[in-house]
Amino acid sequence: MSAVREARLVLADGTVFEGEALGATEGAHSGEVVFNTVMSGYQEVLTDPSYAGQIITFTYPHIGNYGVTAADDESRSVFCRGAVVRDLARVRSNWRSETDLRTWLVERKVPVIGGVDTRRLTRHIRRAGAMAAAFGTAPRSELLELARSEPGTAGVDLVSEVTTDAVYTAGSGPWNVVAYDLGMKKTMVRRLAEFARVTVVPASTPAAEVLALEPDGVFLSNGPGDPEMVEPLVGELGTLLGRVPVFGICLGHQVLALALGGRTFKMKFGHHGGNVPVRNSDTGRVEITSQNHNYAVEAGSVPGVEETHVCLNDGVLEGLRAPGLAAFSVQYHPEAAPGPHDSRYLFADFIELMAAARAGTAAGAR
Repeated sequence: MSAVREARLVLADGTVFEGEALGATEGAHSGEVVFNTVMSGYQEVLTDPSYAGQIITFTYPHIGNYGVTAADDESRSVFCRGAVVRDLARVRSNWRSETDLRTWLVERKVPVIGGVDTRRLTRHIRRAGAMAAAFGTAPRSELLELARSEPGTAGVDLVSEVTTDAVYTAGSGPWNVVAYDLGMKKTMVRRLAEFARVTVVPASTPAAEVLALEPDGVFLSNGPGDPEMVEPLVGELGTLLGRVPVFGICLGHQVLALALGGRTFKMKFGHHGGNVPVRNSDTGRVEITSQNHNYAVEAGSVPGVEETHVCLNDGVLEGLRAPGLAAFSVQYHPEAAPGPHDSRYLFADFIELMAAARAGTAAGAR
């Protein structure tokens, strides 16, 4: 057994949590601390590009018990700044497992602090709000100074760090979809590829280049950080809206809202979990959803749209549509499967919207 390496997590408000250094945790590492409430799916969370700039706190106390497999990676790398856990499993048990989480974290040089009372940390974030922090083996004073100098995610362009460098394609379905990669999860690509030939383009791609591909529809993916930092794409959407159906998810939802004249805001501690209840205003049905966002669209701020979904935990706007422009979006992740598949119908709605556009009708997404 290797010797325990003491480490600390120091929040910008001075609160200190003692723990053990795991993985590549020597020195000091900083970011904005958020918490995620999932009990499984830790590999998908760690590889989700939407966590760029953030330190992920897992509220569930036992992480890593079923190991990891390359098939569950959601991106080409790990973009989060690190992770905070209560207990990192030493033994993995699952037929799909290829290695243990501890080894996987070391290989990817992900800093981790373990042995932390993550429930206490979560309660603190809920009261005080998501805030900058630093952790590692460095002295407390150094960690505090680093935490207080950490810019967080507001006003920072994180999309440019995670978007694809080059255009690529996937799938061979009957529909031609161009997907803007704002930090796109692989599951989104796979889901779209089930019914379309998907051309994934960088976030900076001009609308003219997208239209030259003659798409049946345009998809706006998830991604990290402040939607106002994606201003170039907001402007390009003005050229696309009304000419081709548009479907946005998560950051894509926020970017679409801004392009339609709406406003966004930073939430106190965001939504990060796999069991968030959302009501569909059209049907009255409640969907159990997977979510990961620190920013949201201000309800009532987007002119000319129908607000289609609302979070039952706190009333946050979770969906909208602009029927006259053949565009709609949701804040949550219908491609994810936190257990139920309640929201998969949204991809069928996208197909219906593209079919209506191809037929020259003015039908809108339900």
